Amino acid sequence: MDHTLSLENMYCICVLLFELIFHPCDAHQEKHFLHYKFTVLTRTHTFPEFSAECVYDDRRIKHFSNEERVWILTDTATSSDPPDSRNWFIRQIRTLSNCTDSLCSDHVLQRIIGCELEKLPDGSVNLTVFDDYGFDGEDFISFNYDTGQWIDKNPKAKETKIKWDRHTERNQFIKHFLKNCVKWISTFDNTNKSSPAVHVSVSKSPADDSQLVLVCLATGFYPRDVQMNIRRNKYIAEDQTSSEIRPNDDKTFQMRISMKIDTNHEGFCDCLLTHSSLTEPVTVNWVGIVLTGKQSPNLPLIVVSVVLVLALVLAVVLALVLVLVMCIWGLCVVKSSKGKMSSNDDKSRKKMMKRTEHLPSLTGQMCSCDDENEVKIRFHSERGKMSSSDCVGLCRTRTRPAGTERDRWSVNRPFTQ
Repeated sequence: MDHTLSLENMYCICVLLFELIFHPCDAHQEKHFLHYKFTVLTRTHTFPEFSAECVYDDRRIKHFSNEERVWILTDTATSSDPPDSRNWFIRQIRTLSNCTDSLCSDHVLQRIIGCELEKLPDGSVNLTVFDDYGFDGEDFISFNYDTGQWIDKNPKAKETKIKWDRHTERNQFIKHFLKNCVKWISTFDNTNKSSPAVHVSVSKSPADDSQLVLVCLATGFYPRDVQMNIRRNKYIAEDQTSSEIRPNDDKTFQMRISMKIDTNHEGFCDCLLTHSSLTEPVTVNWVGIVLTGKQSPNLPLIVVSVVLVLALVLAVVLALVLVLVMCIWGLCVVKSSKGKMSSNDDKSRKKMMKRTEHLPSLTGQMCSCDDENEVKIRFHSERGKMSSSDCVGLCRTRTRPAGTERDRWSVNRPFTQ
């Protein structure tokens, strides 16, 4: 079996190492960086011989076009171009690899140059500059900004250090570039922040029905640095996996972590996230999981049930109010009707209280009696006016008794002894 690393594998390993070294994740400090990355290959099958890009906070703002041999902006943010040309890099890798035009083995030369800004919780700011080289996946040589000299980090780099230390003009140009980098990143608008949206989900493990997969996704946050963990009973779980921080199309970032638990797991799980845009950490629970690990009733179904119950209660209340209003209205109608009947009875009563009595001693003579106004008497006959003495006595003695029936005192009823 051939254990020799291919150029493609070596390239992937080198890129991964650079990402791990220069992208530490700490959400407690706000960090910003500007990196120029260069990669040169001696033999090209899959990747281009030379590639370069400028990245600000994991956002590519420019890249080098091999067709046009110029830097092309891909973002409105910009900075001065770095020192050294494409041809200079190709010459360096050929020198380090002892390549000739006819024979050259697989080698990779990488360079990262730039600056970083870190805002600490106490308000202070740390600025860092660097110019580092890697060769075949190992640290090779780096530039010392204070002395303007090179530091060899590999025995193979001793000869290169001596040679590059003599290039004082190039070294001064590198210092000037790094100084401008610090100015640019210090004045760039780093105040834009975007808070993350955190989502949690749970599903059965496709490989094992006895396990559940808890997933926590945070997306839309800026700047890049974030700290996110799944906790068991308020303690950070050790068996969680992470997708690492990835860029979104809208220049924000996302991160996804997951963890497997048994379906009979007893305990409490949540997702804890810390980001510089937040005043305090965010905690999201897996509400759909009870202590036994089983799914609780569907939350939308619960919401619909509660809404239906509330609607039914409201309908009952409205029906009771309507019945009460109708009862009150009915009582008012009854009282009004009784009032009218009472008024009519009064009128009838008044009418009955006015009556005519016949004088027993005189034929054709009558007395008019008014019980309501005591005895107001007028008398008349077919033969003219008569004496009132008999009528006074008759009306007073024939006054209607209280509580007697109406037909007993009907109008014009003849009086009999």
